[in-house]
Amino acid sequence: MNGNDLDRRDILRAAGAAALAAPAIAALSTEAQAAKPASGMSAAQRNSAPLGARLQGIQHFGLTVQNMERAFEFYTQVLGGTEVFRHGDFQGDQVQNTLLADQEIIATELGVNPRTMGVPDLRGGAQRLDVRFVQFDNVVVELLQYRDADQPMGGPRAFAEPVEHMSPAYPRMMHICFYVGDDVDFNKFITDLEAESARRGMTQVRANRSIRVTTEQERKAAPQDANTTKVTEEPSTGWELIYCKGPEGEQLEFVKALGPVKKRFADALAARKRAAS
Repeated sequence: MNGNDLDRRDILRAAGAAALAAPAIAALSTEAQAAKPASGMSAAQRNSAPLGARLQGIQHFGLTVQNMERAFEFYTQVLGGTEVFRHGDFQGDQVQNTLLADQEIIATELGVNPRTMGVPDLRGGAQRLDVRFVQFDNVVVELLQYRDADQPMGGPRAFAEPVEHMSPAYPRMMHICFYVGDDVDFNKFITDLEAESARRGMTQVRANRSIRVTTEQERKAAPQDANTTKVTEEPSTGWELIYCKGPEGEQLEFVKALGPVKKRFADALAARKRAAS
């Protein structure tokens, strides 16, 4: 149930008591809804509240890719996300300033051409930016590709060279974590993920194992029950995880949160909602 449902219910009750008053009540209800959202704070109160109270949550994770079509196929056809929309051919001064001003400042301070630092020229149009948004149940993944202007949208060649070191231990490296259903066979999920990705030529999609392996052959030969790491120590009891590389070399994680750790997340979410209201 949302705020609009509450408005309609209130209006219908008022109409039952005094039909002639319904239009006025509807107007007042709509005005009150705009002035005081479901959180209970007015716009003025929210704008003076702590920064966390002004957020609605994480809207999306962005991933800059080498090959847009390959990445899009993985996140929609392999993992089953739904395309929200796509937009592309972004260029111009405003786009450059919005996305890349910090890097241009550093280049100026160093006295070097921004191109030598991997900064594309969206301002002059030598490079372009394309984006596609993919919706999952609770978050959106945004795929971004910076490409030379003479390259087609969705093509396999990005403006910058791929990062050589993709270890999650490097500072600023990020990962996208997917929440797997409680009743899903986690070991089989990863087996199927690797097989489906390989069928599509995405040989980079490889999951780590919970046992030590020193070669790719050993990784492939590991028993299926070695796919999942299960945490049994507090405060993470009930946490199950698999680390996996995506088709662009991006770091992915697949998790289950069961039992005590699931309750901890639920309690934290409930506490945040109470604080926000």
